[in-house]
Formats: sequence, C-alpha cells, structure tokens
Amino acid sequence: MGEPAILPTEIAKQVIDPHAYAEWNSLLDTFDRLREESPVARIVPEQEGLFEPFWLVTRYDDVMRISKDNSTFLNNPRPVVFSFNQAIEFSRAATGSDMLVDSLVVFDAPIHPKYRKLTQDWFMPRNLARIEDEIRALAHRTVDRMIEQGAEVDFVKEVAGPYPLRVVMQILGVPPEDEPRMQMLTQQLFGGQDADLSGTGMDQMTPEQVVQIVAGAVKTFEGYFAALAEDRRANPTEDVASVIANATVDGKPLPPRDMAGYYIIVATAGHDTTSASTAGAMQALANDPGQWAKVKADRSLLPGIVEEAIRWTSPVQHFMRTAAEDVEIGGQQVKAGDWMMINYVAANHDPAQFDNPRTFDAARSPNRHLAFGAGAHQCLGLHLARLEMRILFEALLDRIETVEPAGEAKRATSTFVGGLKTLPLRITPV
Repeated sequence: MGEPAILPTEIAKQVIDPHAYAEWNSLLDTFDRLREESPVARIVPEQEGLFEPFWLVTRYDDVMRISKDNSTFLNNPRPVVFSFNQAIEFSRAATGSDMLVDSLVVFDAPIHPKYRKLTQDWFMPRNLARIEDEIRALAHRTVDRMIEQGAEVDFVKEVAGPYPLRVVMQILGVPPEDEPRMQMLTQQLFGGQDADLSGTGMDQMTPEQVVQIVAGAVKTFEGYFAALAEDRRANPTEDVASVIANATVDGKPLPPRDMAGYYIIVATAGHDTTSASTAGAMQALANDPGQWAKVKADRSLLPGIVEEAIRWTSPVQHFMRTAAEDVEIGGQQVKAGDWMMINYVAANHDPAQFDNPRTFDAARSPNRHLAFGAGAHQCLGLHLARLEMRILFEALLDRIETVEPAGEAKRATSTFVGGLKTLPLRITPV
C-alpha cells in the first residue's frame, strides 16, 4: 500500500479556498484529475498548525460508502465542516465544544436517531401536503413581485433567495418582519467567506475573527429561538417550531443548547441550500430555450429538472467525518481518528456514475446523486426542498413566456454551502 498520497500545496489550497468554489469549471477540472490520479489523498497544511491534516475523498462510490457507514465514519468528535485550528480553539473556549452549534448534523448514534425522529414525520410528504396551498400562494406572490421589477431581474435577489426563506420561516412561525434578520444571520453563518453575502468584511478577516462574527450570529439565533420556543410551549400550534419546543427525548425536554441547534439547522440549512438549487435550475433553463419551451409544454418533465438541478449545483459542497477504526478506502490506509472530507461536488460530477456530468440533463435516469447525503444523515428536508422547487417552477412556467441570460451569473465564494449569488435574467411575461 506504500506511503499515503499527499496532494501538492497548490491543489490542496484550491480544495480549501472559498474563492476556488466560485471558479466552478476550474474546480471541476481539478476534481476530474484527482478522481483519476488520487481519489483518496492526504491534505496537509503548508504552515504547521494551520489546520488538522485530512483525507480528501472525491469518487462517488467512496463518498457513498462513507455516507452510509455511520458507525465507521463519525460526525463527532471533530467539526463536520472544514475548520482552521484557530476557529476550533475559539469555539471550544466559547462553548466547550469544537462546534459553535450542536445540531442534528453533528450528532452520532444513539443521540442522532432519537433527535431526528422528533420532526421526521413532520417533513414527510403526507404532512407537507397540508401546507402545499400555503407554499403555492407564496410562490405566486414571489413571481408577481419578480414580474413587477420589469424585463430584467436578478433571479437570486428577487426569487431564489427570498422564496425558500419565506417557506422555512412560515413553517417555523417566524413573522415576515423578522425574515431580513434571519437572512442576515444565515449569511453570516454560511456566507461569511463571500464579501457580497456577509456584508461585514468577513472575507478579509482571520479565521478567528470570522468565527467571532459567526459566534455572535449563533448567540442571536439562540436568543431569538429561545423566546419562540417559550411562546410555543405556552401556545402550541401545528408548526414545526411547536414540535421542537414541546419535544422530549427519554422523557426529558431537549437541553437548551440542543434545542437552539435544532431550530438553527432548520432555519438556516432549510433555505440557503434550496435557494442555490433553485437558481441553478433557472440558470440551466435560461441557457437552453428549447428545454424551457419543452417543460412549459410538458410539466411531467419538472421533477427531472428539480432533481438534476440539485445534483448539478450540489449546494452542500462537503462534510467532514472522523474514522472510528482503521479502514482502507481507495487504496489508502486511513487510521482510526483520521479526519476526512467527503466532497459532494466531486462525487456528483463523477463520470463513473453520471454520463457527461457537467451537462444539465433533465432526463437523467437514474439520478442517485449525493446532494442530500445518504444513510442516517440524509437531509431531513429533502421532500420539502423538492416540493417547494416544483411549486415555484409551476408558477414560473405559468407566468413567464421566455427567459434568457441578461449578464454574467456569479457564484458565491464558500467552501461549505455554495451556489449562485447573482443570476441576471431577461424575462417575457405571458
């Protein structure tokens, strides 16, 4: 088996550089080479102590294997998102944990399945059917506002950003006047590496300074949702906020930090990711007038467009895992305790699984992408994401005759949750 494959510094930098994820085709070129030459490779910091060395995993089959084997590949005890050591140390000092937020994403069994079960039924299609009319009304209001802007619009600003945010805030019972605040806090949590999104100069800060801003956002979230939970315990409704507020595990209410983490993961992960895949679908359709006309005439194509958009954009770009035991992956010997990056962008563009992976193919079948993860940690909100995207595009197809690019689309600079941050379009209403 020999010595581990260690990636050259310039390639290693690209994998952890948020700006590289904004240069999409160049990044995909890098992942193509890595899958061929070093599908499981070691990344070590150029400067000792900057971050903990980790294994980068780029092939679909390997990422799927790790995602499904939750006893060998753990979410704890290390961060589940790539982090610099300075940031981890700050988090540890501030919270006593390597992670600023304790949520479903970071827990392993036996805690994880108990917590997931609390809201799993709420997010299943049968229950979501109850709120379908509300989501449809939101979609139509969003499209109305877009059309009011005139012939040229930024689709991310007018539609892909606000619509999923409104859906999630509605199911949490957050009033509309608080939505801008929720958006700002989410961008500080996920978009801090992008100057346009965070609006706080975080892209120029040290990792420790960034995590201080993020910690402030988490604290604000915690205070807001503590008040919401108190209200839902006194006045329960049918929203998901009431489910979380009144939940018990092993006969006891959730600890405050865990409850806050539950609210935060629903509030934040539930809209930024759907925003990215919604924008990706619209970009693909705007670039292909024939496909727009085809789905306008045949709405049975819509589920395929939704699914392909989610694969094609891969909004959650990676997660980290820790090996619980010695294991061989891709010809490399991974030791117990080793940190690993499973890269969904690379896996979802693996030609061994997807023919012509860079092509947006609405008829792709099967489409067993990994954008929602797999196994016990598969995205809890996947049915909601598909539902709201389908409903929105039904409204768009009803009201828009033609759509075409009106300028350069730009991606966010982010290693974790990423997607388009601008999508200028020229639209012709029906």
